[in-house]
Amino acid sequence: MTAKKRAKHATRSKQATRAKRAKRAKVKKAPSSLPAIVQAALEDMKAVNIQMFDVTLLTYVTDTVFVTSGTSDRHVRSIAERVVEAAKKAGYQPLGIEGAREGEWVLVDLNEVVCHVMLPRTRELYALEQLWDTPTPAMSAAAPPAPRRRVSSRTRSTTS
Repeated sequence: MTAKKRAKHATRSKQATRAKRAKRAKVKKAPSSLPAIVQAALEDMKAVNIQMFDVTLLTYVTDTVFVTSGTSDRHVRSIAERVVEAAKKAGYQPLGIEGAREGEWVLVDLNEVVCHVMLPRTRELYALEQLWDTPTPAMSAAAPPAPRRRVSSRTRSTTS
């Protein structure tokens, strides 16, 4: 092989290696479950203070509730739109979207997942975390018992 052919061959192999690396870097493992899809969409849009609650034991309406905030009404609408886009792309059709026009509180109902995206002041006012954040039976069973009061064995007798 001449020097020109070797240089040309080396350049081609470098380009092929770069192409393979780029292809591997672009391929991301897609989330498999709807809660994972919603979580990824929220993180992708830089949602603030993402909270996820498993409510399967609390209600029959849904399995998972997300509560998160956006920094402005436009950000809240954008987050909700991204959640809907990601769900549709994965084959899940939303049952309803409420509040998208105002942008103060947008609710996305995906049947097994409900996502609340709110402005911080609205989130603080309604405090949905307190509604859904209840201890599970396993946690309450493991909790230590409340301290008992001591009852004195001596009683005073009163004489009149």
